[in-house]
Amino acid sequence: MNFWLLITGMAVAVFISRYLFLEPRLPLKLNDKALRILSYSAPAVLAAVIGPLVFTTEGQLNTDPANPYLLGAVLAVILMKFTGNTLLTAIISMVVFMLIR
Repeated sequence: MNFWLLITGMAVAVFISRYLFLEPRLPLKLNDKALRILSYSAPAVLAAVIGPLVFTTEGQLNTDPANPYLLGAVLAVILMKFTGNTLLTAIISMVVFMLIR
């Protein structure tokens, strides 16, 4: 019972928080400073998720240049910088990662 109550409460909280910002008829608008601050949230979350995958192996820091995760991440950053194409970057970096691994 508590499990379903928790899941329902979380779903309602997520829905309300999304609805308030996405419904165009509501008068809620963020100022430029808030929008600029929020523009950093996606890269911050991505870094928080990917960082431990790239830099740790079995709970230990792994900065070995032969670390396939590190090589794949560095390649993806370089490709994205020069091509600007997300799909091409993802495909090439995944193929190189699989070949290295």
